[in-house]
Amino acid sequence: MWRRARSRPRTLAVAGALLLAVGFAGGWVGAAHVARPRVAYTRGPPAPIPVKPAPAAPAEFQAALDHLANAYGEPVGIAVSDVAQGWTATVAGQERFPQQSVSKLWVALAVLQAVDEGQLKLDQWVVMLPQDRSVFYQPLTSRIRGPNGLAITLSDLLRHALIESDNAANDRLIREVGGAGVVTRALAEKGLQGLAVGGTERDLQTRTAGLTWRPEYGLTWIFKQARAQLPDDVRDRALAAYLADPPDGATPLGIVTALAALKRGELLSRASTDFMLGLMGEARTGQLRLKAGLAPGWTLAHKTGTGPDWRGASVGINDVGLLTAPDGRTFAVAVMVRQTRQGPTARHRLMQGVARAVEAQWKAGDQAGEPPPTLNAPTVVASGR
Repeated sequence: MWRRARSRPRTLAVAGALLLAVGFAGGWVGAAHVARPRVAYTRGPPAPIPVKPAPAAPAEFQAALDHLANAYGEPVGIAVSDVAQGWTATVAGQERFPQQSVSKLWVALAVLQAVDEGQLKLDQWVVMLPQDRSVFYQPLTSRIRGPNGLAITLSDLLRHALIESDNAANDRLIREVGGAGVVTRALAEKGLQGLAVGGTERDLQTRTAGLTWRPEYGLTWIFKQARAQLPDDVRDRALAAYLADPPDGATPLGIVTALAALKRGELLSRASTDFMLGLMGEARTGQLRLKAGLAPGWTLAHKTGTGPDWRGASVGINDVGLLTAPDGRTFAVAVMVRQTRQGPTARHRLMQGVARAVEAQWKAGDQAGEPPPTLNAPTVVASGR
């Protein structure tokens, strides 16, 4: 009896050890594989995701875009992608067009990526001084007064850049994120192709005009005066070089691919995605472009681009965004004009026509009994560090 009593604890101890071993080898380790790991939005290559071949765009819709482009009479780029279904229709979709202020989207994307990584905070303050002035439209700089400058949060800088297309706000965001090279790297790390930034607005615009940036150009009238004093052939060469290889060039296909991924939550955290799309939805520019072609019940989250005028032509006339139907179905759209002698009425007619063609396609799909749109949950990008 005494021996049996002593042997039982040993037996239990051995059994307990075996259970621990089995637990670590199987149950608990197996649970670790099943449990959802904690991940952070950081740099590094995302985990490979199986990609299904995209369906072909509806033939009638492609024909409608071709007709709009041909009717315009000058080279244009158009791309439309159904965010949920995955098809994309394009006209010159893989040609590069100057973006102008459309590139502010990619600056905002890089800034919000840094926020997701914990490198920046939306509520952190920066001080804008006279040397932070840019060129052309920059209403924010009117508030830079005295030696103390203007204190403003990153969140408000993003609002000014995306809602009002403020050049000084955008240039300061580029500085805060670490430079245009950081923005370019962020796009590459997300697997986005056919996009570029090209540097700050003040550097890009002065080079396009044939000038080199000087601090006094932050007062727009001084910049315009210096530009007006240039010989015409200098401006001709500078603009021709820009159009031949725009530093801020992007393809319509690259833009709608990025916008669709943003809408699906594949590029940023849910909070940052909602914030960026919300700002795009408040954009005040381009009221007569895509937005004017929308029927009641539709919404638009977008960004416009408008370049300089020279010798009777305008450069970089664009509108890109996400058009959402009353049932929630969303289309990523890019309409881009490299250089045009057409007046504002014709440009607006083109963009409004694309918006109406999207609406017509949505109605045709609804009548055909297409299933309701479903968007994937945000894709969490694991740390690559």
